[in-house]
Amino acid sequence: MRRRAPEFRRPGQRRLSYWICSLLGISIAAGFVLFFFQHRHQDRFRPPVRKKIPTDGNNSHGTIYLMQELLNSSSFSRQLADQLTLAKAYIIIAKEHNNLQLAWELRSQIRNGQRLLSQAAVRGKPITLEEAHHIVSELAQLIYKAQDFHYDIATTIAKLKSHTLALEEHANAATVQSAKFGELAAKAMPKNLHCFNIKLTEEWYKNPSLRKLSEEGRNSPRLVDNSLYHLYIFSDNVLATSVVVNSTASNADHPQQLVFHVVTDKVNYWAMTTWFLRNDFRGCTVKVLSIEELSWLNASSSPLIKRLVHSETWAYNIAGSSKDQSWETKLKDPNFASLLNHLRFYIPQIQPQLEKVVFLDDDVVVQKDLTPLFSVELHGNVIGAVETCLEAFHRFYKYLNFSNPVISSRFDPQACGWAFGMNIFDLVAWKKENITDKYHYWQEQNADQMLWKTGTLAPGLLAFYGVMEPLDRRWHVLGLGYDSDIDDRLIKSAAVVHFNGKMKPWLKLAISRLCSYRIRSANAAPNIFVSPQLSMRKGDVVLIALGENGWLPLPAPHEGFI
Repeated sequence: MRRRAPEFRRPGQRRLSYWICSLLGISIAAGFVLFFFQHRHQDRFRPPVRKKIPTDGNNSHGTIYLMQELLNSSSFSRQLADQLTLAKAYIIIAKEHNNLQLAWELRSQIRNGQRLLSQAAVRGKPITLEEAHHIVSELAQLIYKAQDFHYDIATTIAKLKSHTLALEEHANAATVQSAKFGELAAKAMPKNLHCFNIKLTEEWYKNPSLRKLSEEGRNSPRLVDNSLYHLYIFSDNVLATSVVVNSTASNADHPQQLVFHVVTDKVNYWAMTTWFLRNDFRGCTVKVLSIEELSWLNASSSPLIKRLVHSETWAYNIAGSSKDQSWETKLKDPNFASLLNHLRFYIPQIQPQLEKVVFLDDDVVVQKDLTPLFSVELHGNVIGAVETCLEAFHRFYKYLNFSNPVISSRFDPQACGWAFGMNIFDLVAWKKENITDKYHYWQEQNADQMLWKTGTLAPGLLAFYGVMEPLDRRWHVLGLGYDSDIDDRLIKSAAVVHFNGKMKPWLKLAISRLCSYRIRSANAAPNIFVSPQLSMRKGDVVLIALGENGWLPLPAPHEGFI
């Protein structure tokens, strides 16, 4: 039977259905209200909720847990850590106001708070209200006490700023000191290298045949033969120079056509000469000159030497030091020792008959034949060099003072810089462009060192401006003396790798990964360095060869030599 519609039902039935619906609605509403108040009341006494953050599997569980607690703004650990930070600031202020009692009380509560944080980190559980209540209350009272002494927030901020500035000054002083120590470490010669030079010098004086051989080779026609390949090295480091010569000869197709012109100071002249007379580098010619033999290099011809002599005279007039010093004594001074670096600007005057030469620093290793470099077309330019302006900081404004109108009016600050260390020079074009005279001009302009500070690159950029031919980057790869992340593929593709920087391969500062980089070894007179860790006692294996298997121990050149 069909059911009636609601409007046609009896009134009693309709009233009953209305009451049932009303009671159900009221019950549901009351249930929601009770549920809301019950959970709100529980939330008041529930421990703080700790937000989960991603953790690192390498860290300990306790450390990660404490970090989670400190990041949670509602945790007791965070509240305690904030109070400890403020209390430490008030300790400093209290000490400055000679309130030692307050400082002692604050320090005591800080130790208690740090102990509680450490215990929570070890057990990996949160700090409870009972644990934190006493310490937080004591710290709060002491902080209020400090504020009663007028250690207000403004005073605290001012004191913290002054301490921040003091710490920055200490940090800057430490940075400067570290740089100075780094320079000393880079310039210092390892003890083994020094002892090795002494042994070579002793050998020079004991063996007359060495002096005879040196005199016979002094006027060799090969030294001025333009059909041969001439290379210049200016150095006071015997074994570093040996590595350059040997690596060049080892990788040359025709090493007999190589002629090396090595210029050193008088202190190391006998050791350098002895070493290259006693070792054969695949038939190449090595001629060693002393800087004292360059009689034309004097104060009247070189502004650099004139400046050094002037500074020597000034020191005598002011401090009463001796003016009558020999060249040997002066060259021991770092200022005079840098004269070897500046000899690159006088190459045409050392052997005026030569037409084209390659210049090599003593901290390079040659990995490929360099004779094709002599055939590179320079298009009338004087120098061939690898540009270094792939990074913005290797442009002219990095090396020169463009606030000086003498520089800013003649040069582009965005001009690309380039590198010394492996360069090809056309000496005919050099003389035509009067490069040495330009170098002298800029040295005179920089007498007060306002155009650049020190070094040879800045005057080189000025003297060779407009007459530099860019070379392929693979000819010369730099950075092995400071960049530990240099790409191995770039090193392998390079004709010459350059350990420019303070981390020279013969120092303890060296980057071990790059020092052990393998290059091809020759059968005779391999690439040699002295290990800084080895002693020089008789019979010890004191030399290290950089051969196909990396660093290898090498005995002394001949029995009884060391």
